[in-house]
Amino acid sequence: MNRSRPLNYIRLECFGFPAQANVMGNLGRNSVVGPGLWTLDSSLFKETRVKRISSSFTVQLRVEVFNVLNHSNFAAPLDHRAIFNAAGAPINGAGQIDTTTTPSRQMQLGLKLLW
Repeated sequence: MNRSRPLNYIRLECFGFPAQANVMGNLGRNSVVGPGLWTLDSSLFKETRVKRISSSFTVQLRVEVFNVLNHSNFAAPLDHRAIFNAAGAPINGAGQIDTTTTPSRQMQLGLKLLW
């Protein structure tokens, strides 16, 4: 497995088509592990009391950022798909990662009034 290259994540040369008919193979369960998943979220907020309106009136400005570093989290390469067709040839796209599991960086601003 090559964790840094999503187009060739699984090397198909390491797998062979079973010689017997109606045999799924002997690879153990959960033998193929997908790439790791990590994300970093952050938020900043500033509270300001407005005593002109009321002694307990507060304005809160919020800035929230999801996936701050904009890291691509790739999906699992197989996703319950076969690697070989019925003739024993590799299927186009087998072993490749073509989707991500988390969205790109997102930011939101908010204004919260507390009284």
